[in-house]
Amino acid sequence: MCEPTPRRGGADGADRRTRVTVLVALGANLVIAVAKTIGGLLAGSPALLSEAAHSVADSLNEVFLLAALRRSRRPADSRHPFGYGKERFFWSLLAAVGIFVMGGCFSVFQGFHALAGASEDSYDGYVAGLVVLGVALLSEGASLLRALHQVRAQGGAGGLRDPALRTVVAEDGTAVLGVTLAMAGMALHMVTGQALWEALASFGIGALLMYVAFWLGRDAREQLIGRAAGADASHRIRALLEAQPEIDSVEALLTMELGLDSTLVAACVDLVPGLDSERVEEVAVRIKRSIAHIVPEAEQIFLDVTDARAARRARQAERSEPGERAAEGEKTAKSPAATGERGGA
Repeated sequence: MCEPTPRRGGADGADRRTRVTVLVALGANLVIAVAKTIGGLLAGSPALLSEAAHSVADSLNEVFLLAALRRSRRPADSRHPFGYGKERFFWSLLAAVGIFVMGGCFSVFQGFHALAGASEDSYDGYVAGLVVLGVALLSEGASLLRALHQVRAQGGAGGLRDPALRTVVAEDGTAVLGVTLAMAGMALHMVTGQALWEALASFGIGALLMYVAFWLGRDAREQLIGRAAGADASHRIRALLEAQPEIDSVEALLTMELGLDSTLVAACVDLVPGLDSERVEEVAVRIKRSIAHIVPEAEQIFLDVTDARAARRARQAERSEPGERAAEGEKTAKSPAATGERGGA
């Protein structure tokens, strides 16, 4: 038996703010991707082309995140009785794959391309490319500030629970570092005439993107598999259950995140003796409401009432049965019938 709690308006408001943040990042990345591509082709710069691939990957990822925000808010139905909250984690995993393949792998390829000396240098184009990167740095920085402002407004580190917002922060932060590396590589190439510096910049951008993709993908994987709620929430639920006068003991407490603001709670409790069925139901309803009050994200709450003493006796009987059967077998083996000896005078 479960008692779902209604959706909270605060969660919808946070979604709207996250959607605006993602749209801002998408607009910035689309403009920057076009500018970087044109500048990279004119300059023949591997580092700038790596950054162009980075921006294209980020733009595609923002489309994934917008899909996640829309699809994860669909109500539960018969095929998905616990809702669609994990859609966010799925699309975030796709975004991580996009960062790894389109951004990281292409950047590493551009690094080897630069070492092979296959690019043609155009120093006028390099100056234009540095200007493009300077504008990109300002745009990416503004987008990052917007995302960090929302994180702070949603409670600091707690705001990073949202995989869409976490991905935008990671992408924009990586973009700022990537643009800085690209600018340094291009400038050193211009000064020294050595393409090695741009190759190193491309390798650095690729390694940075692969690390961020791994970090985002690992987190999405844990949430898709079924991650337990935070330790603080579990501690509060257990403390509430143990404080109820009708509960003799809490035999088990399991939690799982169903979405950003939806958690499943399943508890196995042993009630004190003497409660009739009507009283048990009243207690269960009161406890579920109390859990939903102290942990608002607990939308699915299950209570399983068990007789702990009877269960322990059954387990002890199961453990003792093999020994009893062995003893009986030993007696049978020593009997005259088993040994072939004849009894009697």
